[in-house]
Amino acid sequence: QVQLVESGGGLVQAGGSLRLSCAASGRTFNYMAWFRQAPGKERESVARIRWSGGYTYYADSVKGRFTISRDNARNTMYLQMNDLSPEDTAVYYCAAGAASNTYGYWGQGTQVTVSS
Repeated sequence: QVQLVESGGGLVQAGGSLRLSCAASGRTFNYMAWFRQAPGKERESVARIRWSGGYTYYADSVKGRFTISRDNARNTMYLQMNDLSPEDTAVYYCAAGAASNTYGYWGQGTQVTVSS
């Protein structure tokens, strides 16, 4: 059974940092990604990574502030988020799939709230 379990969300002040984790079990994937959805907004892609290495993608809104990484031995993906702003407040979802634009597995989400 495939499971993606996120952790690391919370409340932080503007300018602060958080690190999200996504532990995958049940199988390995070619690509994993982070999405987010703020209240009243559509879900948006934040960052993605190829599990074999050599490819990462960042949304323009997070470039230079967020870093996606993975630990192959732990089958875990991370999102280091620095210099957070209230506009980063959202539920963050971990996703996994076979291609960089196709994700068939999703985690339950973790709330990130940035106060001004």
